Amino acid sequence: MLFKKLHAPAVLFASLVRGYANPGSCSGACNVHDPSLIQRSSDNVYFRFSTGNKISYASASSIAGPWTVIGSMLPSGSSIDLAGNDDLWAPDVQLVNGVYHVYYSVSTFGSQNSAIGLATSSTMNLDSWTDKGSTGISSSSSKAYNAIDANLINADGTYYMNFGSFWHDLYQAPMNSAATKVSSSSYNIAYDSSGSHAQEGAYMYKYGSYYYLFYSSGTCCGYDTSRPATGEEYKIKVCRSSSATGNFVDKTGTACTNGGGTIVLESHGTVYGPGGQGVFTDSTLGPVLYYHYVDTTVGYADSQKLFGWNKIDFSSGWPVV
Repeated sequence: MLFKKLHAPAVLFASLVRGYANPGSCSGACNVHDPSLIQRSSDNVYFRFSTGNKISYASASSIAGPWTVIGSMLPSGSSIDLAGNDDLWAPDVQLVNGVYHVYYSVSTFGSQNSAIGLATSSTMNLDSWTDKGSTGISSSSSKAYNAIDANLINADGTYYMNFGSFWHDLYQAPMNSAATKVSSSSYNIAYDSSGSHAQEGAYMYKYGSYYYLFYSSGTCCGYDTSRPATGEEYKIKVCRSSSATGNFVDKTGTACTNGGGTIVLESHGTVYGPGGQGVFTDSTLGPVLYYHYVDTTVGYADSQKLFGWNKIDFSSGWPVV
């Protein structure tokens, strides 16, 4: 008990020194992995998509909840003919030409046999989703990248898909005007040649005159059975560029294709391994970073990961939570 009394303030002090705010509150269904968040344009209801249950999704009246599970987006799985088509990963929800698009990953853990698929709905209601199958972005052992962790951005009227995980890290490919199919070959936008190349989960967000490339770096999963060395667990990094298609650098000017990356959020206090992030403009809060994380007082299993969020301050030109 004495240790706990001394330890808690020390942890809090360390958190404050690093400048990281604790996650915003969450009530209701808060256990998620790889969340993706949007507000429905007609009524500002929040919808949150996540890995599991063939893309589970939930709704709430505020980002803090209470979150209510709606069900499975694609209860029959994906039409993509690959192993893992009944276990869909890492959704990315976007509004495209008045239709809600959710991009998803088909793969198996550690495999490079992967593809990015798409499901659409005009309402996001249960059983309203149509599986469109593959976007044409796929990978195998012959490719330099892994075709998972999709993220779509509209840059001045042109759609681009950001994706990638390990191997040669993060890539981008132009999409057609409907954002349903890839329209040209892909190219590398972030790479760290050191270690295991553990960069994934790209999410691009424009603020002011810059495009910010957020991504997760480090070991994501399995913390309940084997935790990585301190500092090698999941964390959120960022680079920025005046162009959506390349030349991303970190705060020191180091290229994101040469190991650059400024930390936005990492383990602090009882928050461990934050990642699987996204960013969106909340109708009342402004720019918000959302992610999953482990609360060390709850448990380290993947099924125990929680939904976290924080407002972002861009006043310095770099995102601070």
